[in-house]
Amino acid sequence: MTEPVAAEVARDFIRDIIQADLDQGKYREIVTRFPPEPNGYLHIGHAKSIALNFGIAQEFPGRCHLRFDDTNPVKEEQEYIDSIQADVRWLGFDWGKNLFFASDYFDRLYEWAEQLIRDGLAYVDDQTQEEIRLSRGTLTEPGKHSPFRDRSVDENLDLFRRMKAGEFPNGTRVLRAKIDMAAGNINLRDPVLYRILHAHHPRTGTKWHIYPSYDYAHGQSDAIEGITHSICTLEFEDHRPLYDWFIEKLPVPSRPHQYEMARLNITYTLLSKRVLTQLVRDGHVAGWDDPRMPTMAGMRRRGVPPAALREFIKRIGVAKANSVVDVGMLEFCIREELNRTSQRRMGVLRPLKVVIENYPEGQTEELEAINHPDDPSAGTRKITFGRELYIEQDDFMESPPKKFFRLSPGNEVRLRYAYFVKCTGVIKNDAGEVVELRCTYDPATKGGNAPDGRKVKATMHWLPAANSVPAEIRIYNQLFANPSPDASNFAADLNPQSLEILADARIEASVAESNATEPMQFERQGYFVRDKDSTPGKPVFSRTIGLRDTFAKEVAKG
Repeated sequence: MTEPVAAEVARDFIRDIIQADLDQGKYREIVTRFPPEPNGYLHIGHAKSIALNFGIAQEFPGRCHLRFDDTNPVKEEQEYIDSIQADVRWLGFDWGKNLFFASDYFDRLYEWAEQLIRDGLAYVDDQTQEEIRLSRGTLTEPGKHSPFRDRSVDENLDLFRRMKAGEFPNGTRVLRAKIDMAAGNINLRDPVLYRILHAHHPRTGTKWHIYPSYDYAHGQSDAIEGITHSICTLEFEDHRPLYDWFIEKLPVPSRPHQYEMARLNITYTLLSKRVLTQLVRDGHVAGWDDPRMPTMAGMRRRGVPPAALREFIKRIGVAKANSVVDVGMLEFCIREELNRTSQRRMGVLRPLKVVIENYPEGQTEELEAINHPDDPSAGTRKITFGRELYIEQDDFMESPPKKFFRLSPGNEVRLRYAYFVKCTGVIKNDAGEVVELRCTYDPATKGGNAPDGRKVKATMHWLPAANSVPAEIRIYNQLFANPSPDASNFAADLNPQSLEILADARIEASVAESNATEPMQFERQGYFVRDKDSTPGKPVFSRTIGLRDTFAKEVAKG
């Protein structure tokens, strides 16, 4: 299990409210909750809620519950329950003994629903879903009373109990609260509390034939658990009067209060669960953990450090108004963390063979390479140098422009940790493509410095032909080409270059042999992590992020 991280103290309007409540003696202990629906994988927007709720519980005297809102068995699966728990732990938080499910409270919620009926505050409605929708009115027109609104208490109790017993088909009846069909807030126009649903529940099996609505189950679950601050996103602001109505009308053991904050929106990203589900179902991605997905499972597979995600959430803060965050800020946080923690290795993504003609055939030597330029404690490693090498195809041009300082005919460059080399010949295939270079090296420049003081303008990474290993490299880019993708027609905004597979790359042998799951920097290329698709002898590495940092340049501009 992941060790809980130490929360970093931050200030925002939610924390200010909590501090004021504590100062006034309103609570002795702060209790928050993270209440996901187990009908999909968590995304980066959920990470914001996780960090806020668990962070508050760490910063103030309190605790945070993980509670699954499992009120819709048609869409819920154990797979999602397991993945959500793994995501919360991966992000660095732990709920301890405070794991709950809305289904834990089904019996009490049902008893309270009967209480509402006995108090004349709920009734069974036989209208269809469409009839209920049409009768609720609009923002400018009041709703119309259901023809079943004035049923007697006894009739309502009888029908509701028969609904519970499974006597009626799906969709034939619902239980509605009796509030105010002329209310300006449409959520108060006799909302549905229970619907008939004959479906197997992951935890309760076939015991129940009716299931509570989110609006009914959520607030009462908060009250049962003693939640003090129920933090939601802004779309639930209009639901707060209904939340409070239930708390007022029912004999709940505590009186929680709901607070709303802005949800997370990021450029080039859609966080709609409907869209994410459709991306998976339609095969646009390889699954919920596809590294292009904004799910926490996808980010974890891509090698995003949880510390980078926590830092991103800290930087964006908690606000009352919705806004869109530049994805560059997230990328900046990822690069900053990976630059600090990732060891350096060499990988050649698009290999071009080089033969050092004046290096003795059959001879090799070991060179010292540092593992991290800013961390001497990371130590060094050995790299084998020999007659035949690989460099990047992009590091050679036969007819270079004026400011191309890498390898070209007659030009001398430095090979990282090794020697100066000069291109003396080019070999092409029948199509006229460069397939091999002939070079010479200067034995006096071992380690990358010339005793005569001459300078070169480029240092290039490389790998030995005999002591490197073939690997598949996956280059991931933004899933959407549009910075503001259209959720209603998202397929039109998909980026056709979101994934590039390089099947013939080369990596250091030690990298291929290691089972390490932490990202590493392939020098001059970016940060990469071993993918779960790797098999013995066939390593697969995915790029977490490139080295280019345009966001940092924008920050520097002020």
